[in-house]
Amino acid sequence: MRFDIITLFPELFAPFLEVGVTRRAYQSGQVAVHCWNPRDYAPGNYRRVDDRPFGGGPGMVMMAQPLADCLAAIRAQRAQAGEGDRPAPLVLFSPIGRAINHGEVQAWSDSQGAILLCGRYEGVDQRFIDQFVDVQLSLGDFVLSGGEIAAMALMDAVTRLQPGVLHDEGSHQLDSFNPALDGLLDCPHYTRPEVWNGQPVPAELLSGHHAHIERWRREQSLRITAGHRPELLEAARTRGQLTRKDEQVLANLPKPL
Repeated sequence: MRFDIITLFPELFAPFLEVGVTRRAYQSGQVAVHCWNPRDYAPGNYRRVDDRPFGGGPGMVMMAQPLADCLAAIRAQRAQAGEGDRPAPLVLFSPIGRAINHGEVQAWSDSQGAILLCGRYEGVDQRFIDQFVDVQLSLGDFVLSGGEIAAMALMDAVTRLQPGVLHDEGSHQLDSFNPALDGLLDCPHYTRPEVWNGQPVPAELLSGHHAHIERWRREQSLRITAGHRPELLEAARTRGQLTRKDEQVLANLPKPL
C-alpha cells in the first residue's frame, strides 16, 4: 500500500510517521508514504502556489498548475514503480466530502492506497478539482486550517487495519463501529489494580466465566451506544442485528430525563 501526500507542509508528517504502533508499517514500507510539496513545481523565485480569488473575497486560493505538475510527477513515479492498470485515486479533503466512517476506512484498507491532496487557504481552484479529483472526504462538519490532519487520520485508521500492524491480530475486530460489534460502540475496559480509588473492577470481568463476560460486554456496549449514539442502535435494529435479549436489555435501561 502506498500513500502520496500533496502538502505545503511536509514537515508535519515526520513525527506522525515515527511514533505509535503504526510506525512499524511506515518504517518497513508495508505502508509507503511519500510527501510532495507543490512549491517544488511552481515557477519563479517565489515558488508561488496561491493567488487572490476572482470575484473578490477573503483569503487565497491554491493555483491549479503547480498542483497539476506535482500530480503528474507523482503519477510518473507510481507508474515507474509498477502501479498497474488502475491509477491510484486522487483524494481531496473538503467540507463537501462524504464523512469518513468505519466502512470508508475498511474499503481503503483493502485498496492499494491513494494520492491525498491537503488543501490550504480558501481551497483549491475548482478547475483542478473538476479535472483531477476522484474522491472528496471529510472528518465532519467543521473546518480545519488544512487537509493534513484529515490525511493523518485516514492513514492512521487504514494502517492499523493492515495485517501484522497491531500486536494482537484480532484487536481491531472489537473496535467501535466494527461489524463484529454490529456497528455499536465498544464496552468499557479495565486493568490492574482490581480496586482503584475505591472503585472495583466489575465482578463479571473477574469471574472467569467467558459466557458471562461476553454477555456483560454486550450489555455495556448496548448501554453506551443507547446513551451516546442511539442512531447506531437504530441502524443495527434495521439490519436485524439486535437479538431478543438485546431488546430486553435496552427496554430495562433507565429512561433519559
